[in-house]
Amino acid sequence: EGMALPQRIVFPPEKICLDWQQRQRPGAGLFNLGNTCYINVILQCLTYTPPLANYLLSYEHSRSCQQQGFCMMCTMEAHVRRVLCSPASAILPGAVLRDLKFIGEEFEYGRQENAYEFLRCTLSAMQRACLSGRRDLDISSQETTIIHQIFGGLMKSRVTCLSCQAVVDSYKAFLDVSLDIRVRASSLTTVLEDCVTPKELDQKECFRCIKCKKKAAASQRVTVHRAPRVLTLCLERADQQTGTKISKFVGYPEYLDLRPYMSDTAGEPLLCSLYAVVVHSGDTCLEGHFLCYTKASNGLWYKMDDEFVDSCDTHTVLGQQAYLLFYAR
Repeated sequence: EGMALPQRIVFPPEKICLDWQQRQRPGAGLFNLGNTCYINVILQCLTYTPPLANYLLSYEHSRSCQQQGFCMMCTMEAHVRRVLCSPASAILPGAVLRDLKFIGEEFEYGRQENAYEFLRCTLSAMQRACLSGRRDLDISSQETTIIHQIFGGLMKSRVTCLSCQAVVDSYKAFLDVSLDIRVRASSLTTVLEDCVTPKELDQKECFRCIKCKKKAAASQRVTVHRAPRVLTLCLERADQQTGTKISKFVGYPEYLDLRPYMSDTAGEPLLCSLYAVVVHSGDTCLEGHFLCYTKASNGLWYKMDDEFVDSCDTHTVLGQQAYLLFYAR
């Protein structure tokens, strides 16, 4: 599929279970110790990611982990078990807060940070934990960990020479997708449609055609080549030019068909179901508050605002000014 075949499989995909193995009411909320809401929302969204939670609750990682010192997978395993099994209404994510610097050097305790950056650093830290002691693996093998098997997908970029129609394809693995919502942003589907629409390359990005053997005008089309089991979308709300927050409402569906945005649009529908939404409130992206909405294993939605966990309906969930969206196949 455009990438080299892995020499070894770190985690076999057939062992991944997309449906909850245990069904129960939602677990505990998370105390905010001062500007730690950005941590809480990501921990809650990951806790209610069914294939990840199933794996962490199985103890499979900790039983074989030989990593000395900090291990993000072991930390998350203990955290998810505490949240889902604690009789308390709220707990303190102490282990995560204590080892914040190991997750990302830029994070400083007590300072408001970006939830999206914390998500990316957390997934990277979990990926490093999965690869601990496996430094000899090739790149393709490294992308077969449980983290990549759940969150990982493959993007395809096709550049077409507008002179002779020759094409050049390239591929890139991803764990999340960041979307520009400044243009045609009335709904998530219009944003995704804009992403896969061919665009003429800027003249600064001179394309040298392999067939013409010269620089030529070209267009580029980016599509999802291999869909992840869990699709994580970030609606970019920080205007890169002005630094202000983009507060417009972007509608998003409870069920999303990825097929129109795939390299192969002729196949069966690729339906994904929304299970978590992160919302940011505040005038700028550098301050304010994060909260999230997650679907528990009992199939019901809950608003999770730090230590407070309250039931809510789907209509409320779909009416939010979303920042991060989590969809599961």
